[in-house]
Amino acid sequence: MISLLLLNGGVGARAKTAGPKQFVKINGVPILVYSLKEADEVEAITQIVVNYPAGHLDTVEQIVKDYAISTPVVYAEAGATRQESVARLLDEATNDVVMIHESARPLVRAADFRELAQSPHANVGFMREISFTVAPVDPETQRVTGSLERARLRNVQLPQKFAKADLRAGHEFALSSGLTFTEDATMCADAGIDVFFIEGDERNLKVTTPGDVNLATHLLRHEGEEDV
Repeated sequence: MISLLLLNGGVGARAKTAGPKQFVKINGVPILVYSLKEADEVEAITQIVVNYPAGHLDTVEQIVKDYAISTPVVYAEAGATRQESVARLLDEATNDVVMIHESARPLVRAADFRELAQSPHANVGFMREISFTVAPVDPETQRVTGSLERARLRNVQLPQKFAKADLRAGHEFALSSGLTFTEDATMCADAGIDVFFIEGDERNLKVTTPGDVNLATHLLRHEGEEDV
């Protein structure tokens, strides 16, 4: 049995939406609903823990009710950082295995959750090859400081699966080290915990900018068509 930790605490600053972007409707449906509905189809997910921006609990609860999510849902207020938000979600998880996803990735499929659930690895997530060259730089001086081997780099995607004890250990490492991470696979790896990856999907985009909203709208509208 798995608890899904669904990050849903953003306020839509970069997406330039009138309110939290997870409530923006794509094809008439709030972005949050897409992840909820796909997770609701997965038998192994027996609990969904979802967070919410301060002052928006009622909105999230109403969405869960309106779209008839049958999996038990627990709510936790978002933290000041993504790392803190995950830790708060983790505190509410009742199962020994957890998955992390974010409502800003509405193109997730039930099959993605099932693939992670069936993976023999305790700690595993989706990642994609990077199709462009990246370089380490000094942001203050704008100096390029070296090179990176692209073949050994991956674009981190969600969802991810963890043994709850390992994820907890990763967060304790970050807290005790005074470090802040923007996602959990690299945090756990830095903590000395084995983490693996499965090849991800280029469609699994994160809705961050107004352009992303438009692209996600197009992809979801044409879901299943051969030319998409």
